[in-house]
Amino acid sequence: MIMDRLIKNNKSKFVWLLVFGLFLSLCFAYGIIKQNNATLVVEAANNIYLPSRQDFRIVVISDLNSQYGSTEYEPEVEQAIALMTQWQPDLVLCGGDMIAGQKTSLTKSQIDAMWQAFDRHISAPLQQQQIPFGFTIGNHDGSGAIKNNSLIFQQERDLAQNYWLKHQGQLGLNLIDSENFPFYYSFQQNDIFFIVLDASTHIISQQQLTWAKQALNSNVAQQAKTKIAIGHLPLYPVAAAKNKPGEYLAKGEEMRSLLEQNDVQVYISGHHHVYYPGKKGDLELLHAGALGQGARQLINSDLLPAPTITIIDLETAISKLTYTTYNAKTWELITLKQLPSSITGEHGTIMRRDL
Repeated sequence: MIMDRLIKNNKSKFVWLLVFGLFLSLCFAYGIIKQNNATLVVEAANNIYLPSRQDFRIVVISDLNSQYGSTEYEPEVEQAIALMTQWQPDLVLCGGDMIAGQKTSLTKSQIDAMWQAFDRHISAPLQQQQIPFGFTIGNHDGSGAIKNNSLIFQQERDLAQNYWLKHQGQLGLNLIDSENFPFYYSFQQNDIFFIVLDASTHIISQQQLTWAKQALNSNVAQQAKTKIAIGHLPLYPVAAAKNKPGEYLAKGEEMRSLLEQNDVQVYISGHHHVYYPGKKGDLELLHAGALGQGARQLINSDLLPAPTITIIDLETAISKLTYTTYNAKTWELITLKQLPSSITGEHGTIMRRDL
């Protein structure tokens, strides 16, 4: 009897020691991962090419999310946020998909947890550095997709609105028209007028189109030295996997005409997860690549998919935009010569911005 008890006690001690050992191993491994990420940031900061600063600097990030419901971000996202201290932008501009929604089975607590993770990993660090943050809603944040006259992702859209209304005063933006914030709104920073569209779906409503015309005709917009527009879906397809209806704006030509007529210099978009600095007519089209998961390939290009981030330096006197874009895995520059001179998708051809 005594011997049985001793054996039983020793087994219990062994199990506890095993569990404790595994716990310590996990803590050690997690510490190594965190240390490796920090080391990568330091190495990137020491070796990365830093462009000459002009009058106003914007860092463009987009499509930060991982798999559905995820509260974690890829190392490239963490590193990019850490590098803001070196880049010192006047504004960070996000092309949407900041969380991983667009799934009706996600619960309120899951969606809230994703916004809390976004706050912890991205929003709070930028606030601590006092960097203003502008954004557009993506299809994974609070999609405006409609079926049978009802919003498909009503809960996600409501929770996105709740989050942003709560944090509106912390963004550091000089909001001009915030009546429909956070879905479509306008703001001004340093004589630059920004118009934010709700392009979380391929349909721009007539109500929003009317608003956009009024916003661009306002005194503030007319007197601005530079005008920049941003929406999640692009006007034209650039990614091979997204070269189909529903993945770019249905009235892209109409929107381009409106932006051109009102001297908007560039339309910034995400969604296609591939970087391409294009141009059609007088409007520049900056397709921001994904910083999170799911980098894609350009139409008719052999360039391997990679997460990217772009710095825009603006010379206000001549309204000149200079792009510096990095492969966020290697932190090497992506040059214009690496990109196709033009892209012909299902809905026409756009040229590379330098041609």
